Amino acid sequence: MINKEQLIVLLNDLESDRVERTVTISNTDKFSIAVCAFANDLPHHQKPGYLLIGVNDDGTLSGLKVSDELLKNLGGLRSDGLILPQPQINIAHFSFEDGEVAVVEVLPSMFPPIRYKGTIWVRIGPRKATANEAEERMLIEKRISSATTFDSRPCLEATISDLNLNAFLNYYLPRAISYDDLQNDTRSVEEKLASLRFFDLRFNCPTHAGILMFGKNPEYFMFGAYIQYVQFKGTTLAAEISNEHKFSGNLYDLLTKLDTFIETSFIRKQPIPISALREETAKNYAEWAIRELLMNAVMHRDYEAHTPIRFYEFNHQIELMNAGGLYGNARPENFPNVNDYRNPIIAEAMKVLGYVNRFSRGVTRVKEELILNGNGTAHFNFSKITVFEVIIPISRNYLAFTDPVTDPVTDPVTDPVTDPVTDPVIQLLNLLIKEELSSGEMRSRLGIKHRQTFRDNYIHPALENGLITQTLPDKPNSRLQKYKLTDRGRKYLSLK
Repeated sequence: MINKEQLIVLLNDLESDRVERTVTISNTDKFSIAVCAFANDLPHHQKPGYLLIGVNDDGTLSGLKVSDELLKNLGGLRSDGLILPQPQINIAHFSFEDGEVAVVEVLPSMFPPIRYKGTIWVRIGPRKATANEAEERMLIEKRISSATTFDSRPCLEATISDLNLNAFLNYYLPRAISYDDLQNDTRSVEEKLASLRFFDLRFNCPTHAGILMFGKNPEYFMFGAYIQYVQFKGTTLAAEISNEHKFSGNLYDLLTKLDTFIETSFIRKQPIPISALREETAKNYAEWAIRELLMNAVMHRDYEAHTPIRFYEFNHQIELMNAGGLYGNARPENFPNVNDYRNPIIAEAMKVLGYVNRFSRGVTRVKEELILNGNGTAHFNFSKITVFEVIIPISRNYLAFTDPVTDPVTDPVTDPVTDPVTDPVIQLLNLLIKEELSSGEMRSRLGIKHRQTFRDNYIHPALENGLITQTLPDKPNSRLQKYKLTDRGRKYLSLK
């Protein structure tokens, strides 16, 4: 980090492509654009750039009093997810007789081009500007020359025909690049892919990140690129299996399937009577926490390994495991306060798609959510050096009020069934005794017009209790989707 003597030199020097001065303390856009431009290091100085806050254009001090809030906001520039890939910055402040100076030191990125809200900013002498096509190509070439991560390397066996270009062009690109830049973009699809590190122009092939995000068959190139979910009826791997599913395909599709599965099938709920007039809902696991841990497994796993992500559910806990232990600067002694990215391009893409909201505090919030839900403390196992494992116990609140119908630890066929099921669910079950029906067909027969009411009061409770299932579980939003009774549902009706 810069010291006071070096700062004095910068104050007395002219503003340049490595130094920007400002007196504003609240213009976050200006700060972010400066950080983005310094990180891109278009002149290839390979030295840090400096944003000096509290300094006039002529190098004199404005008399600023640096507050903790200002320093906190400056530190947030790195992790708010608007500058991608994440820049590497240091924050400090110095006191002088005429005022204080807050300094943001920005290190040149090894993964340019860096974008702020989808736009590439560069320094042209003392001013900032958006990069033109030639400048963007220069930044791409810089990045290629220093690329070391697996997701950035070319997948030499693949061609552009192995990618789902419709998903990239019509869904991903408008979210990654600003509207104004897209309107003036006349580049080829290969160049557009390359600008976001999904294609290698040198070898004329997709990168591993391109195949993982948009590949038509990622498993052909990376054999373990899927998630294996297994539900056991006991507490060990030797127990009988009651359910299993393989989540495969590119991440653009797979992450949507995983989201739906967690919400509609994995999370189970049980009403808890608080008083004669009020109930609360207990969940087997904290939904947000499980989703976050699964997204982390996808984002941080070692895709060079052939082992899939393991998502195992036992009666008393779940176990999540992905290939690849802690990476880079992350160590057991500093986890989760320090993190690093094995797959920075995948991490950026998941942020663009909305599966990662904010970097660096996911695990902290996971711990909070699990405790609030009654799951207790998650156990992060670092002893298995080549894998990362986390074990989460089932919620004590949920177990305290479960019964044979909703209790996942019981056998859905042989265990006795009691009657916590609501009248709307019973009506739905009776419709499915003889045939499979779509959601629209069931609503029509029951005379229900409002779709959300039908989902909340009929479909979701029946799914959560394991009384019905989808005919196309791997395509939850298919127009051909129908529902049918499970063995548990038929058992329940036979005892009514």
